Amino acid sequence: MTVILNYLWRGWMILLGAVLTLTLGIPVLLLSIRKEHYPYAYKMIRIWCFGMFYGMGFRYTLTALTEKKIDPKTQYVFIANHTSIMDVMLPCILMPHHPLCYVGKKELVKIPVFGTIYKRICVMVDRKSARSRAEVYRRCSERMEEGQSIVIFPEGGVSDDASVVLDKFKDGAFVLANKHHSPLLVYTFVGLKEFFPFDASKGRPGRIKIFFNDILAPEMGVNGLKDEAYAQIKKVLLNSN
Repeated sequence: MTVILNYLWRGWMILLGAVLTLTLGIPVLLLSIRKEHYPYAYKMIRIWCFGMFYGMGFRYTLTALTEKKIDPKTQYVFIANHTSIMDVMLPCILMPHHPLCYVGKKELVKIPVFGTIYKRICVMVDRKSARSRAEVYRRCSERMEEGQSIVIFPEGGVSDDASVVLDKFKDGAFVLANKHHSPLLVYTFVGLKEFFPFDASKGRPGRIKIFFNDILAPEMGVNGLKDEAYAQIKKVLLNSN
């Protein structure tokens, strides 16, 4: 019975996503044509994220582990651990004053309607192509010059091994932060690995724990940023189990 309810719940997600995408998609497409209008498109994107996250029965608590404050006038590179499709909603929910651009998988372009919008507002990467990965830096640089902050999940995807607490980080987010002198926002998401895993027969609504770890200075260098961010996120994950 529980498995059947889980499949019905996942079916509700598809229906909810379709309704929100069809309703908000046209405004997002129109408002993202000109870069100066993107902040307005971002408001629509945030509504979509709120609708998906809360509509699936999730809530969150936010705990700050640092006294550092996010400056509304500063561009950032936002990173967090990645364990669920629901992870992608959280940066937009958490960042009302910073229009975000995501670096995401090229495969999602194939989703009807959503893929068209996704292609317009995100920087896509084919992780199997070295050329595509190199192109990401250029396109992210352009977005940052237009005033957007960047979201990258540095694990590069969700590990197939459920026992992995935190997969190795790729360099991309840290190269961008260092190259563009943008501070690195470090967050840890706890709970979605159990509440909304990629196994469609499992999961349930619940309250997610979000930890705001730190704001790291870009002057730390690529390796310094990567090592420190990894250590902070893993420490929270281990202490939360």
